[in-house]
Amino acid sequence: MVQRRSIEVTGMSCNGCERNVEKALKNVGGVRRAEADHEAGAVEVVVEDDVSDDDLGTAIHDAGYEVVA
Repeated sequence: MVQRRSIEVTGMSCNGCERNVEKALKNVGGVRRAEADHEAGAVEVVVEDDVSDDDLGTAIHDAGYEVVA
């Protein structure tokens, strides 16, 4: 089963940042879709049930951005 999750992200300031976050998340196994919006400071992801918030947060952090807790 799939889930839609919304994650608040700081540090995105442009379309390039959006692409960086989306690319990082799409490299996580089980992520079907990622759509970032730097103006909203958020990313919407569609993931398989077994993808943890920690996996997503690590990918975002490794791309140079931070998840708002």
